[in-house]
Amino acid sequence: MKRTLQTSFSSAALAVLLLTLLTVACKKEKQEDTNPPMITGVTNLLDRGDLLESADFDEWIIIKGQHLATTFKVDFNGEIASDSLVYANDSIITVKIPKTLPDPINNPITVSTKYGTATYNFRILQPPPVITGFDPVAGPEGTQVNILGDFFNGVTSVKFNDVEVPVISKAKSTITVQVPQGQTYGYVYVTTPVGTAKSEKVFGFKLVVYDDALASGWSNTSWSTATDYAHADTVKRGTYALKSPFTGAWGAVRVTKAAPALDLTGYSGVKFSIYGGAGSEAKKVKLLINGVTATGYTVTLKAGQWTDFQIPLSSLGNPTSLSTLTFQEFSGIKQLIYFDDIGLY
Repeated sequence: MKRTLQTSFSSAALAVLLLTLLTVACKKEKQEDTNPPMITGVTNLLDRGDLLESADFDEWIIIKGQHLATTFKVDFNGEIASDSLVYANDSIITVKIPKTLPDPINNPITVSTKYGTATYNFRILQPPPVITGFDPVAGPEGTQVNILGDFFNGVTSVKFNDVEVPVISKAKSTITVQVPQGQTYGYVYVTTPVGTAKSEKVFGFKLVVYDDALASGWSNTSWSTATDYAHADTVKRGTYALKSPFTGAWGAVRVTKAAPALDLTGYSGVKFSIYGGAGSEAKKVKLLINGVTATGYTVTLKAGQWTDFQIPLSSLGNPTSLSTLTFQEFSGIKQLIYFDDIGLY
């Protein structure tokens, strides 16, 4: 009898508990905040007391306000934050800004809840511009050049050295311009509202050794390779490239300067482009000045694509003169390599 009473009491208690929970849940559901959202400011995750004037692309932020619990979308100037990167309660939304946004600076935030939307004008800054290279890497006045890099949105200025050039076309990662008069060699500068970038590599050459043909005063002294200095199929720039099918391991493309040796005063380094043939991925080529292996510089090939290199003389033993340039196969195999745009900067 005692066990029966206990069982009955437990069942009754459980029923009351479930009823209570259901009642509370219903009350909570009925108490859902139906006011439209309000945004009062933005902070970062570490200092939630001070409102920010700006934030950066791809940064975590906290949106502060009221009536935010039913947030289902956070829009950054047309770019929607990923659902997995949004966390909301009534007074804050923790969200990660997308990696890219349409404007370099002004990117308003719009929050959408079940009961309305709110927009907050806010400055979200793209990173400063970055220049990674050029296509082509050299050319005469009037040549159309693609400046390659990232974060070019909102570009306000492009210069070759100190000469401003008009922008023909622009995108986030490419700007197209023409080489201005008298500026076929030097550094390129890109300015956006966030900052100015100087190209790491120079455009053009101070001295050309090979482009379409060996320059006057230079001769072919290669070994263990059947060099073709007028190859027309795989070309980086212009009409021809230098094709080098190595016929033996450790072969080399070598070009020799007629006497006297070139005085390197005023020069900073060697520029060249290499295309790796089939089977050349991650294989090595070593650049030597005057045949000195100890101070040579080794580069790694990429099969099926051109790679531009700019090697400072400080990485080649700081030579003071130049009589030979050698590109030695340095993986100990027979392989096919193409060269173009060889010279000094």
